[in-house]
This record gives sequence, structure tokens and C-alpha cells, in this order.
Amino acid sequence: MIIKSKFFHENLSDKVVEFIKQKIFTGEYKKGHHILEQEIANELNISRAPVREGIKLLQNQELIKFIPRKGNYVNEFTTEDIKEIYDIRLLIETSVFEILINEKKLTEEDFQNLIKIIDEMVELAKKEGELSTKIMNLNKKDMEFHRYIWNKSGSKRRIRILSTLYTQLQLVMIIDTKLAGNLENTAKEHYAIIKYLRQGDLDSCIKAFEDHILIYRNKNNQ
Repeated sequence: MIIKSKFFHENLSDKVVEFIKQKIFTGEYKKGHHILEQEIANELNISRAPVREGIKLLQNQELIKFIPRKGNYVNEFTTEDIKEIYDIRLLIETSVFEILINEKKLTEEDFQNLIKIIDEMVELAKKEGELSTKIMNLNKKDMEFHRYIWNKSGSKRRIRILSTLYTQLQLVMIIDTKLAGNLENTAKEHYAIIKYLRQGDLDSCIKAFEDHILIYRNKNNQ
């Protein structure tokens, strides 16, 4: 009974996490937005306990910042924060490419699966619709693409670190849509990464990846 109750509680906490992320990523909760436990509990028709747990999880991901005697707020990343996040991601994800190439981790089936994800990203980018919603949907596909690559490396610690970083980048990219640039071109840039992974060309693969993510970082520094 206790185990069942705990499992139910954890499921509610996950629901809270996704609910708040959705609010943040669609722009309903903007940078600096005050997040109120009771308000979320009322909207989801649940108690405040799982809301509190969900907020703690988002604090660990640095999407939410707790300010003593004031409460919880959607985090605001400085230019220096964003630069550091991108630099760390660049360092770790390029080491993933090295593992994949040197240990020949990717099969032809893997390459086809990855190309299919990119094709879906390009189609999403071409669709009409609200920009913030398109970016949110594209980021989900982008996460699917990069997670696939990370998981094939078999490096659990790298996967964990990159997942946390990517969640923070999603916040930056979705709240500030000017960082997105041309969505279709951004989606197509993934083809070059796959091309060089398939060829086993590590230097070109890293260069393609750098060109892809530095677009965002450089725009933020302008």
C-alpha cells in the first residue's frame, strides 16, 4: 500500500514537471514568473505535496530558482550562463561523437532512424503555425535526435549531464525565440552531422556540430 502510494505520488510529481515545462516552453510562464504551488495544485486538481516535489525536480534542472522568503521563479539565464552551458555541451557531446566513431557504435539502421528524425524536424519547420509552438515541437524532435546519439554511446554519466544541459537550453531557446533563427535551416544542419558520423570523419563531424550550436550562442552574444 505504501509502495503504491509512493508510486502514485511520483507519477503526480512527473505530471507537475511536464505541466510547468509546458507553461514555460509555450511562453505562458516567462522569465522571472512567480510560480505558486497552490495555483498549480488547483489547476491540476491535486494536493500541494506533489507540486512541491515537481518544483524541486525543476530546481535541480535549474529551470526554477528558489529565492528565500520570496518563493520560486522561472530562472533567468545571463549571457555568461548561456555561454557556459553551450561550452560544456560542446565539450561533452563531441566526446560522444568520438566514442561512436572510434568504437563503431552506429549501424546502418541507426543512421536511417536518425535521418528519419531529421526529416520529421524539417517537415515540422515548414509547417505554418505559432512560432513558439513550432519551436517547442522542434525541440522535442531535436531532443529525440540527440538522445538517440547519446544513448548509443553507452555513457550514462554523459547522458545525464547532457540531458540536464539540454533542458536549460530549451528554456533559453523557447523563451527567447529570436535565438531560433531559420528553423528549417537549423533542422537541416543535422544532416551534416550524420553524414560525417557515417563516414567516420571525427574532425568534420565536430566542425558541423560546432557550426550548428554556435549559431545560437553567437546570436546571444551579439
